[in-house]
Amino acid sequence: MRAVVIGSKNKSKLQEIREIFAGLERQFLDLGSFPATVEVVEDGQSFEENARKKAAGYAAQTGHWVLAEDSGLVVPALGGRPGIHSARYAGRQGEDDANNQKLLQEMSGFQGEQRSAFYVCSAALSDDKGNIQVEARGECHGLILGEFRGQGGFGYDPLFLIREYHATFGELSSAVKHAISHRSRALEGMRRSWRRSLAND
Repeated sequence: MRAVVIGSKNKSKLQEIREIFAGLERQFLDLGSFPATVEVVEDGQSFEENARKKAAGYAAQTGHWVLAEDSGLVVPALGGRPGIHSARYAGRQGEDDANNQKLLQEMSGFQGEQRSAFYVCSAALSDDKGNIQVEARGECHGLILGEFRGQGGFGYDPLFLIREYHATFGELSSAVKHAISHRSRALEGMRRSWRRSLAND
């Protein structure tokens, strides 16, 4: 049974994906196991396009099945920003503090439902030849707070309030987050097709 490569170097994402797929009879590797891998440029115009590009691109380089995803925060009142640029919203990749501060500044005059937002995750599974076999999308809706709450999660999690729980992703346990998050919904959505696609591999 071949391993599946997770097409990301984001350690927080890697851990979350591994936890979501705990119990699946498949070994997971990350891109750190393939040091010669060249980063796939995420220049698509949608979450779906970026997920496909990463899955197919890393599969072609590693010779393994690859699970890749692209995710981010969508704020309708900001015209959909930060969207596909969520990880580099303030200019540099992965600077959570700077991204959060920019978001707070841009939303400083918004009240009530104007602060509605949702996380999106688009996931794609490529076979070892670079052909996309499975795709799925998940969303999780909430509100953007005006202050940070909680130390958990990553990205915009300490600002993202889940109304039903009266808590942010930064406050919720990983078990609860995995049950309701955009990423878990996307990955759960592809589980049945995942098993069928990998059955004969």
